[in-house]
Amino acid sequence: MPPFFQNPWLQTLTLGTFVLNLGVAFACSLLHIWFYRATYRGPGYSVSFLNGLVLLSSITAMVIMVIGDSLARAFGLIGAMSIIRFRTAVKDVLDIVHIFLALVIGMAAGVGLHAAALAGTGIVGGIYFLLVRFNVVSPDREQFVIQFAFDPPAGGKEAADPAYLRVLKKHCKSSRLVNVKSTGENGEMEVSFYVKLRRDSRITDLVHEIKAVRGVHSVVMFSDEESF
Repeated sequence: MPPFFQNPWLQTLTLGTFVLNLGVAFACSLLHIWFYRATYRGPGYSVSFLNGLVLLSSITAMVIMVIGDSLARAFGLIGAMSIIRFRTAVKDVLDIVHIFLALVIGMAAGVGLHAAALAGTGIVGGIYFLLVRFNVVSPDREQFVIQFAFDPPAGGKEAADPAYLRVLKKHCKSSRLVNVKSTGENGEMEVSFYVKLRRDSRITDLVHEIKAVRGVHSVVMFSDEESF
């Protein structure tokens, strides 16, 4: 057998080393998901996703140990993986980042770089924790979408300068119309604005004053999901 198809490293791999590498991968993955839970801003994280991250790190470590320096085993793994079809859509870019981190943790633990696996998990997780904790890249004020229906006035000054626009100027640092829709035969309109509140304004004040405008009803305000 050619030398590059042989795997002398795998021959020296003992059961103790195998278990130690898997243990380090498992410990690092637990630290990883702790950072994930501490920084997650969505409505509810997926437990199956977190379990998957733990298993992914451990399985990757085991795969790395099985392959070792063997080119033949590496090609065999590629052939085996080619029959698997992944159909689950990843909705958040950060989920891809966490999956990649889990893979790197498993690779580092699998080749015996325990210090690199532990330190890397702690440093990367700590950096992300600080980014989220201190809103380093977040906007200074949370942004919202406000949506409401109203009966358009027949004409005159109110039609040219609606009262709800004056309320938006009063409470919002910026506002941008994003959608206009006709919702009924009587001329009722539904509009949506992308708004950024002033520092001295509150959501409740804006909603109450918009709702108090004559002809306005069904006021709904959404938090911009990118600001979570």
